Amino acid sequence: MARDSSSARTAAGLSSREVILDAARALVREKGYDGMAISDLSAQSGLPPSSIYYHFGSKLGVLAALLERTFDELHALFPDPSSFDHLAPLERLEAWFSAACSSLDRRPDYLQLLVAISIGPQKDAEAVQATVRRIRDYAHASWVQALTPIFAPHGGKNNEALVQQLAVLGRALTDGLSVTNSFDGVSYSSQVAPFVSLVRGLAERQAAAKRKR
Repeated sequence: MARDSSSARTAAGLSSREVILDAARALVREKGYDGMAISDLSAQSGLPPSSIYYHFGSKLGVLAALLERTFDELHALFPDPSSFDHLAPLERLEAWFSAACSSLDRRPDYLQLLVAISIGPQKDAEAVQATVRRIRDYAHASWVQALTPIFAPHGGKNNEALVQQLAVLGRALTDGLSVTNSFDGVSYSSQVAPFVSLVRGLAERQAAAKRKR
């Protein structure tokens, strides 16, 4: 069954390399990286082991390529905060976060893949670490870009430090939601309002403190 499906997709224009990466994504979610064997990849993709080794060299090479493709997909899927620059700062954050969570609700496998990889020994491999760091740095930078107009529009060491802390919290929120989405079916979008409410409260507190000075 898997062989027929893969052959059909390849015939439709999907390269054997992409078919193998699709199979790897499914297997990592199902079995974890350690539980995935080249024989599993061959059966799932409908392609011989020789094709897997030709394209990727090793099982770790498959993982590194899968992560790289995931980064490219995430980059294309996630909206940039600057897309909402026409809105006031808090509304801009809410619009951006809503769009990002909506994207993750459509494709929760992206972050689930990163979580699955993060708990195995392969996370220490240089090729894996480099790509995971790129993905996480991109997410962190997006949070900083979204939060800066609210808390540090004019700079300031303390304000910028707060932005960094909240960016870490925002990234951790989506990390945790990848687990609750997988086990409990909690959507990413359901957490937009509580997080924005938290940010709004902090912004109001910051504004009140400035007025007292």
